[in-house]
Amino acid sequence: MLPRVLAQTVQMRPYLVPGVRKELTVEPVRLGVVGCGVMGNRHLAGAAESPLLEPVAVADLVRERAEASAEKFGVAKAYDDGKELIADPDVDAVVFATVTAHRNELAIEALKAGKHVLVEKPVALTAGDVQRMIDVRGDRVAACCSGRFHFFDSARKATEFIATGALGELRVIHCRVHEGARGTPKKSPPNWRMNKSLNGGGILVNWGCYDLDYLLGITGWTLKPRMVLAQTWTVPARSVPNVAEGSDAESHLAALIRCENGAVISYERGEYTSAHSQKAWQIVGTDGSLNLIMTPYDPKVITHDDTSTEQGVLSRTIWESGDKGERTTQQMVVDFAEAIVEGREPQTTLEKSLLIQKITDAIYESADTGRAVEIQ
Repeated sequence: MLPRVLAQTVQMRPYLVPGVRKELTVEPVRLGVVGCGVMGNRHLAGAAESPLLEPVAVADLVRERAEASAEKFGVAKAYDDGKELIADPDVDAVVFATVTAHRNELAIEALKAGKHVLVEKPVALTAGDVQRMIDVRGDRVAACCSGRFHFFDSARKATEFIATGALGELRVIHCRVHEGARGTPKKSPPNWRMNKSLNGGGILVNWGCYDLDYLLGITGWTLKPRMVLAQTWTVPARSVPNVAEGSDAESHLAALIRCENGAVISYERGEYTSAHSQKAWQIVGTDGSLNLIMTPYDPKVITHDDTSTEQGVLSRTIWESGDKGERTTQQMVVDFAEAIVEGREPQTTLEKSLLIQKITDAIYESADTGRAVEIQ
């Protein structure tokens, strides 16, 4: 796929290619956004600030919401049907920021229509849905937003450090994150958030896709998950009044994911739990380990625990900073545009998303059946 550069148009803009120090004159990608809720508006904000993007259309089932976003970001066209936006010849690429169950067919239709596609997380309801997108993608750029935490400096540092081989052969990759019960919320959570039919699941699809993308990504996508043993639990009775009526998906899960080379991903995520909040990500190898923080919360440090024959485990801080989280959402749409313009892959491709979804499907199947599930 050739980069969209040096096109003869009055909309040409200068663009400095990251890491190359080379300026190109490019035609901005004309962007449409389907879904004008919180995430859709964040993508629009990122697009409005980028020389590579020109927001030209928005769509939302609630027309007033689409019109409000169009006015806020200076977008010329507002639709109340995503299919109309997809059919618009002025739209080159589409961001889908709707409820999971409502966007898969639209994304496939957009790819068939020759549009580039950026899908909010989770990428789909099942691995089969992701495969269908891959089958019709052709030479278009298609990406998923589960990779947004890779844009932190901390993620780049962790990725570079692990790639040096300083940890030796990887053995156990840990992620354990609890969000303790916080009492009655000021406003009820959205009804889709823990609804199987609308969202595909609960905490696993809401946050698990981030965790798995992050862990697989910083280890260079070298891990090959092959088997999953897992358990899920719904919201404890004492917190049921604090979630949306009709919530039927899990709020807590624990999984052991065995990889091809014997490495293991030990994964636990929970919200509304009867334990104080905890956040820990760790990569353990034969020669050392790395203690991480995926999200932009304190402490913003990465610690390397090295081993010495004479002294045992020695710890040192290899990174410390003041990362902030606001820019990660906006960076996803910028990376999407850069991939289109530069003719490269986006941060999280559909193939990577397919692996994450296969793990997700296996976790749910294992929890439902009470047995280990193989990942093909």
